[in-house]
Amino acid sequence: MTERGAGLFPTSEMSAIFSALSFVQRMLDVEAALAHAEARTGVIPQASADAIAAACRADRFDTAALFSETATAGTPVIPLIRMLTELVPAAARSHVHWGATSQDIMDTALVLQMRDGLDLVTSGLGGIAARCAALADRYRHTPMAGRTLTQHAVPITFGLKAARWLAQTTRLIRQLRGLKGEALVVQLGGAAGTLAALGDRGVRVMEALAEELHLAAPALPWHTERDRIADVVSTLGIVASAMGKVGTDLALLAQTEVGEATVASTGGGSSTMPHKHNPVEAAAAIASARLAIGFVPIVLSAGIQEHERAVGGWQTEAQAMTDVFSFTGAAVEWVSRALGGLQVDADRMRRNLDLTGGLIMAEPLTMALAPTLGRTEAYRIVQRLSDQSTQTKIPLRELAASNEQVQSVLRPDAIARVFDVSSYAGSTNALIDRALAEYRTLGPE
Repeated sequence: MTERGAGLFPTSEMSAIFSALSFVQRMLDVEAALAHAEARTGVIPQASADAIAAACRADRFDTAALFSETATAGTPVIPLIRMLTELVPAAARSHVHWGATSQDIMDTALVLQMRDGLDLVTSGLGGIAARCAALADRYRHTPMAGRTLTQHAVPITFGLKAARWLAQTTRLIRQLRGLKGEALVVQLGGAAGTLAALGDRGVRVMEALAEELHLAAPALPWHTERDRIADVVSTLGIVASAMGKVGTDLALLAQTEVGEATVASTGGGSSTMPHKHNPVEAAAAIASARLAIGFVPIVLSAGIQEHERAVGGWQTEAQAMTDVFSFTGAAVEWVSRALGGLQVDADRMRRNLDLTGGLIMAEPLTMALAPTLGRTEAYRIVQRLSDQSTQTKIPLRELAASNEQVQSVLRPDAIARVFDVSSYAGSTNALIDRALAEYRTLGPE
């Protein structure tokens, strides 16, 4: 990430989770937990474990030198272990990193970062869901144009639009919570996944390590089986896509010609046009989402790995995974900001419903005529009236009220009801209630 893009995309919290210093500390957390796990299982003395754990503080390490050596060592774990060994008493030095391999430490450190990252994304989605729930309930009776293929279709309410955002966000929160139990597992396999250096205590050490780090213990080491990582990253890509959808809706609603919502309360100006009020939050959400999605295939392709330990794929995955977390977190943050400052213009929504001279009620008119005339004939009549309305600019309601075929079926008061947008709400209220009910079942994690 260049400095030019750093202020626009990743959030400070997500950047801190995946910072170089954080990664060093997480690797040290794994080394400390490994030492304690091995002491618990009788592999190394408790005194050695205590000494190793006491030295596992990132502020005692020269991180610049560590990452400089990584370029020649191929992994930061090699210089990390050398530096850690130098910091512990002589009696404990032979017990540092006992029975583990570099990838064990790096993978588990990445899992710890993933756990923090998933917590942050899930928390952000929770805030978005709460805001969407409030919008859905508040604006459940606020009519607006439903748009398909960007054109007016039939009336909906803004509450229903917010309920759709809510329903998707609720599903994603539930999915992310489930992922934490399935995908966040410890890695300990030794050189080739046999735990041979730990003798017959390998599985016990792995389970103890998982307990120390509050992670799950897998059935087997997973050095080159990256499905869990792929699952997390793919789900984050879906989260990013969902945030991009909300951002796109908000940007379109804020268009000058639409003007049904204001996305930003401040900022969003132009360097040359003083009148501009650009939807900055929506734009940043969309851009962040696209960047996050772009890195997902890299992680998936990196899962094609060789034998018991990979060459290149593992290293590719770690960087791309960090980018997916960073940009997905940014997309969530920008949508949260956009919704937090959203201003809805219900009057403009109502005026926009009339832009087509009642054509948005063509389907309700068809459905009112169909029981008597049959759907095909009703459709033909309304299509002809709609074409006439488009050409003459005479409102569809006036043309319908003066049409003999329509008059033969519908009384004037029935025609008036057909063109009342609130009369064609269908199951809108019930659908909003369903979204709200599903959201309320989430409960605290």
